[in-house]
Amino acid sequence: MKMTKVIQKVMIIGAGQMGSGIAQTLAQSDLSVTLYDISQDVLDSGQAAITAGLNRLATKGKLDVQERDRILANLSTSLNFEDAKDVDLVIEAAPEQMEVKKALFARLDLICQPTTLFASNTSSLSITDMASATKRPQLVIGMHFMNPVPIMPLVEIIRGLATSEETFKRINRLAQAIGKNPVEVKDFPGFISNRLLMPMINEAIYAVYEGVAEPESVDQIMRLGMKHPMGPLELADFIGLDTCLAIMETLQQGFGDSKYRPCPLLRKYVQAGWLGRKAGRGFFLYNGQQG
Repeated sequence: MKMTKVIQKVMIIGAGQMGSGIAQTLAQSDLSVTLYDISQDVLDSGQAAITAGLNRLATKGKLDVQERDRILANLSTSLNFEDAKDVDLVIEAAPEQMEVKKALFARLDLICQPTTLFASNTSSLSITDMASATKRPQLVIGMHFMNPVPIMPLVEIIRGLATSEETFKRINRLAQAIGKNPVEVKDFPGFISNRLLMPMINEAIYAVYEGVAEPESVDQIMRLGMKHPMGPLELADFIGLDTCLAIMETLQQGFGDSKYRPCPLLRKYVQAGWLGRKAGRGFFLYNGQQG
């Protein structure tokens, strides 16, 4: 079936850092956006982050107060999953767990209109597997945004095995319309971005684990010697060490190759709850935490 309807109404599932960033980006492009979460506290935090981000842009003169208010008017929050019934596109930004994402898509499949597109912001998991939880696999696709979403220009567009050409074209056009640069990749573990990035981060953690250098030294070498704007361990803390571990496990399981084995130190930090910035502690300390 040909579908040429312009995407105007979008629901974002998950109001965390990625979900709220995606919501802000879409609202800035005059789409009608509903930000959904199961927690009112998370919704409030996501809304506050969006408002703060827009206020910073206004302070810098990159948008005026009227534009800020117009963008905020494009955004609503919801605790009601049924609000997905009338949207053109759902983008899930739920935790990086296949069973969670498949359960969400299975529920959405029963609620949404037959033509509604489903996109996943997964950073490593199979779009084909997710689509198998629905009766519309041709309408399921990956949209892997980069963090922070309002700033980073890349969106990886991932076709599942059954994703239709029409679905791909519509999502590709949407990414361009919201000011992003879409890049198509195949449905393999980690896609391209994390297949390259995460082994580098994992190897940096091994360097610390083996006593080759302290975290500050590892990051300084990559910043000064390779011109990386952020060292791999600072970046890992920014991403979340639990997310890094989940992606490495996906790579190891998907390829069956020992080169993707997560560093034991990464696993130990996650077990300790030292997850990076969001926890106040990872390879570095944040928010006044003491060592």
